[in-house]
Parts: sequence; C-alpha cells; structure tokens
Amino acid sequence: MAVYTHGHHASVLRSHRWRTAANSAAYLTGELRPEMHLLDLGCGPGTITADLAALVPRGRVTAVDAQPGILAQARDTAAARGVTNVEFAVADAEALDFPDDSFDVVHAHQLLQHLAHPVRALAEMRRVCRPGGLVAARDADYAAMTWHPDVPVLHDWLDTYRRVARASGGEPDAGRRLLGWAREAGFADVTASASAWCYASAEERAWWSESWADRTVASSYARLTTDGGHADAAALQRIAAGWREWGEAPGAWFAVLHGEVLCRVP
Repeated sequence: MAVYTHGHHASVLRSHRWRTAANSAAYLTGELRPEMHLLDLGCGPGTITADLAALVPRGRVTAVDAQPGILAQARDTAAARGVTNVEFAVADAEALDFPDDSFDVVHAHQLLQHLAHPVRALAEMRRVCRPGGLVAARDADYAAMTWHPDVPVLHDWLDTYRRVARASGGEPDAGRRLLGWAREAGFADVTASASAWCYASAEERAWWSESWADRTVASSYARLTTDGGHADAAALQRIAAGWREWGEAPGAWFAVLHGEVLCRVP
C-alpha cells in the first residue's frame, strides 16, 4: 500500500464525515438488496459504511481499513446510529484476508487513488466477491477539478498535491483510470459512470475552503509536502490563504469530478 497522503488530521476527518451513501455511492445503492453481505474497503470514520448497512438490514457489512485507529471512530459512528449489522477489521486491500466468494458486494470509495497497486486491489476485490456479485469503486480525479473564481495560487495547490500524491505511490487522477484498471483486473462486464461533488452555497464554500486551508498546513499532507521538497512552509501558507480567498469570494464554486465503476462478477 502507498503512503496515505492525507492522514487522519481533524481537517481531513471533517471532510470524510460529510460523506454519505447518497452523496458518495448513489451509483451503487440501487443495486443493493436487504439480505446482501457487503465488504466496505477503506471505510475511514464509517459514515458511508453505516448508510450501506442500513440498506442491507437483513445482511451484513464487513468494514475494513488499513489504520486501526480510524476503525475505532467507525465503530463509534455505527454505535451512535444504532447500526448493529457491521463488523470491523484491519485489512490490506491489496492482500485481503478473506476466502474466495465471500461477499455479494465489494465497495471502495476514494481508496484506489492511494494504492501502489490498484489493479491488484481490484483483482482481490473480484476474488472475494461471489459469482453474480458486484465490485464497486469510486475515486476523484484531481486534474479534472474546476473552480471559480480563478484564484491563481490554487493552481499551485493542484500541481503540488498531484506531485505529492504520486511521490507517495498513489495516482491522484484515478477517476479517469478506473475503467481501464477494472479491465486489467479481469472484469469484462463493467458499467462506468461519473458524478460530482459541488460546493456552491456560502456554508459549503466556507467548509470546503477551511478544510483544505487547514489540511494544507497541518495534516500529514503538509509534512509529506515539505519533507519531500515539493514546497516549503511559506508556500503552503500562501496556498492556505488562497483557499480562504476563494471561499470568501462572492459566487465562488468548486466541483470535484469522480469516476465510478460497477463490475459484475461472472
């Protein structure tokens, strides 16, 4: 597994906890049935996990992450919502410790972009999915992100982030590659799609800009950026200020494009 670029700083988790099945897995939810057994890879703080568990009330969700610490937060999320059909475990997405044909659905959200071997992970997802089941993946595409107004320093942010992510072993423009990766992993029946997050209201702009301003100077990403020689602390402070400038601009708008694949297992 590559180094997780973002880490689990509070600024990162604020973003992760905003995610729901409705805003992050709508391409999959219509395929779910009450009795299904689902594997959720890279579950993070568990907000999507809990939503998926509610959609399979007579089934079960196994939620895994490579970081034991974040699993404690996922357990707390499930407990707070009264969700009881979820179990949690530490797992490596590129070498899953589950038997063949264990799950009806295998789901990964914003995971493959952070892996050194995403095709290997998709092959593992295929292995543990039962015949007739679904492998589902959704990832952002950083190069396709777009915004208004054109605050120049945000172009520096995007260039820097993509270099740091690749130096950490990941692929920040994963969204456009999911279909190709799925084919390489042996899937023949793949439905590819795209969807976007859009931040346009005053509340959304404030939340998104502050999240990235904080992340730029205080998270694992900041450390990887400076330690790797991609930018110095002064440059990161300028980028953080640019995020706040964007967030305060009248009519500011930001869109995050995602690639999605639903892969049917024969």
